[in-house]
Amino acid sequence: MKAVRKIELTIRQEQIIEIVKANGPITGEQIAEKLSLTRATLRPDLAILTMSGFLDARPRVGYFYTGKSGSQLSEKVNNVIVKEYQSIPVVVSESSSVYDAICTMFLEDVGTLFVVDAHASLVGILSRKDLLRASLGKQQLETMPVSIIMTRMPNITMCQEDDLIIVVAKRLIDKQIDALPVVRKFDAGSGFEVVGRITKTNITKLLVDLASDDLI
Repeated sequence: MKAVRKIELTIRQEQIIEIVKANGPITGEQIAEKLSLTRATLRPDLAILTMSGFLDARPRVGYFYTGKSGSQLSEKVNNVIVKEYQSIPVVVSESSSVYDAICTMFLEDVGTLFVVDAHASLVGILSRKDLLRASLGKQQLETMPVSIIMTRMPNITMCQEDDLIIVVAKRLIDKQIDALPVVRKFDAGSGFEVVGRITKTNITKLLVDLASDDLI
């Protein structure tokens, strides 16, 4: 039997719980006003507190404290690690052309490509926006390497197979990105091997499993 992993709440998340306890039901905008923050800034915290079972939310009503201290849904969520929901990554070589990357993205039906070097080590990431931006204008896409337009290390947000998926979900929200590479450090030398990907679709599948009580 797995040991239940606990999420340590941030000071702001504790403040949100206290505000909802005292004033619930209360809207996200009202919570943000009490903390002198924007609603967008609070969105990741509210998502985590709701997903963990500390808070519940009803349309046109607002947030209210469940009194469960995250004891039910939290136990399920806090047991889920990335490895259980990750998908197969789609990678391209850093020498590939932008045209080839666009074809790969279309054929594989993904929104993010991971770029690796000759040693299969992660060196960059390509998003739909990167490829769309490159396709505008008069650039020769067949000869332009993806290394010119990709996001490079160390500016890549990554995760590992044993990371809690709820923590990774927060990274997706905070960074406003569609996918993260799941990496494993090479045994010898530096660099990371791409072993999977976590996307908003994976997170949605987790939520569906939780709602249908299929999560073990």
